[in-house]
Amino acid sequence: MANIKSQIKRNRQNERARARNRVVRTRLRTTTRRFNEAVAGDDKEAAEAAFHQVARELDKAASKGVLHRNTAANRKSGMAKRLNAK
Repeated sequence: MANIKSQIKRNRQNERARARNRVVRTRLRTTTRRFNEAVAGDDKEAAEAAFHQVARELDKAASKGVLHRNTAANRKSGMAKRLNAK
C-alpha cells in the first residue's frame, strides 16, 4: 500500500481507468468473435454487418486510448482482407 498522497491518488485513477478499459476490451473481443463466426459461415451480409460493427468498436477503442491507432488500423485491415477473400 502506498504512503505517498500522490501515489494513492494515482492508484485510484488507475483502478478507474482499468475498469473502463476492461469494458471496452471485452466488447471488442465479443464483436471480433462474432465477426470470426460470421466469416466462417456462408452469410456474406452478416459478415459485412459484423465487420462494420467491429470496425466501429476498434475506432472507439483507439479514440479512447485503449488501443493504439495503428493497432486498430492493422486489425481492421486484416479483417477486411479476410472478408474480401471470402
